[in-house]
Amino acid sequence: MIKLVLTGIWICAITLASVYFSMQMAAAPRVDEEAAARAAALELVKGGQATIPVISDGAVKGYFIARLSYTANTALAAKQVVPLTEAITDELYTLLVGQKMIDVEKLDSFDVDNFRATVKDGLNKRFGEAVIDQVMIEQIDYIAKVEVNSKPARKGTNIVKGDAGAAAQSPAG
Repeated sequence: MIKLVLTGIWICAITLASVYFSMQMAAAPRVDEEAAARAAALELVKGGQATIPVISDGAVKGYFIARLSYTANTALAAKQVVPLTEAITDELYTLLVGQKMIDVEKLDSFDVDNFRATVKDGLNKRFGEAVIDQVMIEQIDYIAKVEVNSKPARKGTNIVKGDAGAAAQSPAG
């Protein structure tokens, strides 16, 4: 008899716990209004393709082909004198030609996250405010000058291949 009573109490406790947790899960999630407003103010801006020469010992050794997309604050971007696409192309030239951020000899040591952060920080510094929220790499390839001059199809070296496609499907875009 005691086993039957204890089994009944056990079943009631499990049922009550299940109902309690299902009601907790069914409740509407709390929305962070600040984050939602920030996401609503952003738009996805597709960047153009930039062909950037690799200069070494006074001669062109090859070319970087880069295409970046980014999320930008719509209101702040509208205030800018220089269009965002041209500004990001200029920043790519600065990083890849001026600072030689990608070493063709050591492609394995290329830090993608550092590259993104450097592009973002450089653009925001240039604009004087936080216009760029996120930089997404669609493509960074390297083609040696020898491959450019050859008649067969160019092979090239893929350094980074896109992550912007997933971001294009986000609600902010």
